[in-house]
Amino acid sequence: MTTATTLSRAEYLMELEEQHGAHNYHPLPVVLERGRGVYLWDVDGKRYYDFLSAYSAVNQGHCHQLIVDVLKKQAEKLTLTSRAFHNNVLGEYEKYITEYFGYDKVLPMNTGVEAVETAIKLARRWAYEVKGIKDNKAKIIVPEGNFHGRTILAISASTDPSSFAGFGPLVPNFVVVPYNDLTALSKALEDKDVAGFLVEPIQGEAGVNVPDENYLAKAKFLCEKANVLFIADEIQTGLGRTGKLLACDWEEVRPDILILGKALSGGTLPASAVLCDNEIMMTIKPGEHGSTYGGNPLACKVAMAALQVIKDENLVYNAFYLGKYFRNELARLKHPMIKEIRGKGLLNAIVLDTEDETFGWDLCVRLMENGLLAKPTHNYIIRLAPPLCITKEQIDDCVAIIAKSLG
Repeated sequence: MTTATTLSRAEYLMELEEQHGAHNYHPLPVVLERGRGVYLWDVDGKRYYDFLSAYSAVNQGHCHQLIVDVLKKQAEKLTLTSRAFHNNVLGEYEKYITEYFGYDKVLPMNTGVEAVETAIKLARRWAYEVKGIKDNKAKIIVPEGNFHGRTILAISASTDPSSFAGFGPLVPNFVVVPYNDLTALSKALEDKDVAGFLVEPIQGEAGVNVPDENYLAKAKFLCEKANVLFIADEIQTGLGRTGKLLACDWEEVRPDILILGKALSGGTLPASAVLCDNEIMMTIKPGEHGSTYGGNPLACKVAMAALQVIKDENLVYNAFYLGKYFRNELARLKHPMIKEIRGKGLLNAIVLDTEDETFGWDLCVRLMENGLLAKPTHNYIIRLAPPLCITKEQIDDCVAIIAKSLG
């Protein structure tokens, strides 16, 4: 291993990761040390705009003071008891979040993919106990291009070979239909063994794919007609990101099962949640599902603070207004390399007009050099999702950086 004396601090720290860590990520060559609001600073003190927001986990901005203060105060009192005992925060949090989103019950978990697994277990149990599907026959419909995480169950639903290839055998009984295709969904729903339809209201990892207007509302209607649960993965699209509290709110759709994560803790620690009504939630009995850290007092306190910040600082409206402004300003660039600009709220993407598979990466390196951090997905698509606390003046600054980087 190269010694630290021959490398810069950033190079040395990247070398440590290369030598001692798994190679399951390919990050940009920047080593970050500090964050505040929409900004990040590297180990050399250079400042960047964050246009990834930890995949929407820091909607409230980096190190939001109120959230951090709540975390520190609770961390000095009680962090974890497990669910073997009651704690004095869990009930308060459960009341707060169920009233916030309008559901009977919540099941708290840690990571987003754990919440996805929880939702699938709930849908299957409901299918057997309430709908009357025979044991081990329940199916879940998923759209092509979906991304729900990296566990064996999540990759079993995936249509991306880089997610599932070489990790079999996979979990059976996922039925794939094209995204944004109501005819295909309607046909798949004819199968009486279907328990649920698991869908991202906007496909983030697939490149910010926004479905046609009323796709979600019509899909929900079809699910109701077939007595199938509509399960919304709002881990990335929820909590203000798209200019509504939930992306499903754009079409006034109330999911039967709602999955939340990422910004639920304001980017401070893992926290996720599954919300549904009693008919579904109460099918799971004591000992049949859980997590040592799920519902821990630290995460519960932080989640309440994170949700309150979204409301108090009007971040939903900010995402709506500035997202529209941002897309309009990008369109004004009229750059030949920009094939399409798409998104809702502050979840947006530039689709590049190029066949060069390295161009997206190279562009993100240039953006980084010019003070903006973003990451390509599927080579030709640059996802642009800053914290929701960004200002109009900062948007203008970032559009200028994007224009300069495009050249």
